[in-house]
Amino acid sequence: MTTTTAVLSCAGRPVGRYTRGPAEDGRPYLHPVTTLGGTPVTEERPADHVHHLGASVAVPDVAGYNFWGGRTFVRGRGPTALDNHGVQRHLGWKLRDPDGFVEELSWEADGTELLREHRTVATAALGDTAWALDFSFSLTNRGAGELSIGSPATNGRPGAGYGGFFWRAPKEAAAPLLFTEDGEGEEAVHGRAADWIAMSGEDWTLVFAGATEETRRDPWFVRGAEYPGVGSSLAADRRLSVPAGATVVRRIVTVVADGRLDRAAAAALARRAVTA
Repeated sequence: MTTTTAVLSCAGRPVGRYTRGPAEDGRPYLHPVTTLGGTPVTEERPADHVHHLGASVAVPDVAGYNFWGGRTFVRGRGPTALDNHGVQRHLGWKLRDPDGFVEELSWEADGTELLREHRTVATAALGDTAWALDFSFSLTNRGAGELSIGSPATNGRPGAGYGGFFWRAPKEAAAPLLFTEDGEGEEAVHGRAADWIAMSGEDWTLVFAGATEETRRDPWFVRGAEYPGVGSSLAADRRLSVPAGATVVRRIVTVVADGRLDRAAAAALARRAVTA
């Protein structure tokens, strides 16, 4: 059973629902997220990947524990069903308003808290046909020793460097358009760093922008042909080491727009959203 814990509004309209599902989901997530015109732009538990949950923070390898869902990629064995799943447990709200919230979460596995997260989510209007979702998270290593974050790519599966902020969009009859400031198509944009990346469907466009210098250095994980999804990769090709007491901070601002944006419009909205 899923439980709505917050409803996000922008320009006086509901645009997102923050949901906590059953324990096996492992994490809270945003779904549905909609344009100002009411078009859904997230997907929940699709048949092709039942562990994809709207917009969330999901990491497949935190010190060997799976905070992504589904099978774990094991070097030399491939995707393997393991009893290694962790959970992001809600600890409390620091703030909860119609235009955003601040939440504290504990990333736990095997009865141990691995990470403490401070999450901030806010909405901002960008006009009559677009709004921005500002999503930041800080992950602090609560243990006494170094903690390592990885991905299927760091564990031997080339090109599968997913893990971090991830957005699953609805699957349509045609694959979405994918482009950055200087690249177009899945092959051209996947696994590369860019200030922003756009995904455009039949009558909607999402523009994902790194809002800090460190976030902009992370490559984008992109899928279009198999399924529509975009993520900012914490460990695209090498493991991310988090010393005891250290904190990893990332901030992604997503423009949610009605209609198909061209490159110039996407770039302008990305710049505006990050500085809003």
